[in-house]
Parts: sequence; structure tokens; C-alpha cells
Amino acid sequence: MSDIAAVVIIGDSEWREELAAVEVSCRVVRYPPTGDVAGYVRRLAGDLPAVIVVDGSHSDWRRWVAASKASPATRRIPVALVTADPTLIAVGRDAGADEVLPPALLGQELSRLLARREQRRRYINTTLADQCGEPLPPEALEGIRRFNAGEYYRQHDLFEALWMAERGPVRDLYRAILQVGVAYYQITRGNHRGALKMLLRSLQWLAPLPDVCRGVDVAGLRTDAAQVRAALESMDPAEIAHFDRSLLRPVRLVSGAGQGNSIVEAKDAEEESSNGG
Repeated sequence: MSDIAAVVIIGDSEWREELAAVEVSCRVVRYPPTGDVAGYVRRLAGDLPAVIVVDGSHSDWRRWVAASKASPATRRIPVALVTADPTLIAVGRDAGADEVLPPALLGQELSRLLARREQRRRYINTTLADQCGEPLPPEALEGIRRFNAGEYYRQHDLFEALWMAERGPVRDLYRAILQVGVAYYQITRGNHRGALKMLLRSLQWLAPLPDVCRGVDVAGLRTDAAQVRAALESMDPAEIAHFDRSLLRPVRLVSGAGQGNSIVEAKDAEEESSNGG
């Protein structure tokens, strides 16, 4: 999770004065209220802002509120619809907005949302520091072995069980590996759309994690998944059968992370996978 929160503004807003109080503690990123929904969701999933602010005076505001909430990759991001029209309060909430605000309250509410986000960020970072220092459970090591052997479908059940059983923020580690693995599985099945969707969903779980968690090279997994996503986005979906599968790299474990012989096993699986298995 980035230390600097981003606030995404969609529309031709003129709320400079209302935003002045929050601009000192966050990045304000303006999206044009044009373009395709898929491109919008991809950008939003990559930016992972603390809040999305939609200008209710724009004729297409419903489209951007709905798109933000329709995608599993972005639906957890709070959406605030800003409008001076009181008749849009109920309509905005029905469309999916979490908050419907008059411009005069924008600065106050954004400050509140950002403060809540910062409180959660600190909790996650502190708790993750403790949880990430613990060793991986045997089920996770087996899941990584299956992932690295190209058994992307079979790794899903193991990581799903771990994710559902865990209540701390380290559960995001299991969910991230699971979803990247499912994306790779979709590639092997020739499902371009499904693979891209899963990689976008995984961004929100990878983002809060440190570069190494429970011995997993999270930074490497981020980089590998980003390269796969970039390759998918740049290719003709009809050519998915010819996707370069050498990009589907294994999950790596960091030496000296207290995993014992399992590190050697994971490295062996990585070499086996890179050699065509």
C-alpha cells in the first residue's frame, strides 16, 4: 500500500478551494470523464486510490460510479458523488455511490476518509510486520509447489482454504498468490479476458504486502504478474494460444527465511518449471 494516498477526480470539477485542505497530504489525480470502461478500470486498479470522487454535474456520472463498483478489482474503493442537486442524493446511492456530498462538505469528508485510510494502513503495516515474519504453513508450501509445477488449478483450493481460515491481513498473501495462479490457469485455457480480470483483481491484495512476506518474494511476484498483464494488454485476445508461457514464472522463496528444506524444494520446482517441467 502506498504511503501517499491518491484521490481520483472524475469530471470537470472546480472544487479547488474544497480540495486545498487535502492536497497537502495526498495526490489528486484527475481522470477525464471519457474513454472506455475497461481502460478506466485498468487504470483505477493500478492507481488504487483511497477514494474516487465523481462530479455529479457531468452527464455521464452514473457510468463511472457503476463501473467503479461493478469490477471486483475496484469495488472496495469508496466512491463519493459530489453534487449541489439534492434530488441526486437517493439516485446517487442507488447508482452505487458510498457518499453523496454537496461541494461545501467535500474537503471535510475527504479528510475523514483519508484519516480512516491512514489508520487502517498503520494497522495493516504493524500487523503484517509481525505476521510476515512467521514461517509459511505446510499447506502454503504445498500450494507454492503446485503453482511452480504449473498446477494452477490445484493450487487454488489450498490457498483458498488458507485465506478463508486466516483473519489477519496476511491472508492477502494467500489471496494474491491464488489469484495470480488462477490468471495463469486462464491463460493456459485460452481465456484472455478471464486472465486479465484476475490479474487486475490481484493488485489490491499485492499492494499492501511488504516485498518479502513469510519468505515469499512478493516483489518478484508483483513484477512477474505485471509483465504478464502488460503482455496480455498489448496482444490481440484472439492470439492468446500463442502467449509466451515463459512469462508464467514460479513463486520464489527467499533464502534464510526459516523455511528449512522447503526452500530447496521450491527452488527445484522453479528450475523444473523454467526448464519446461
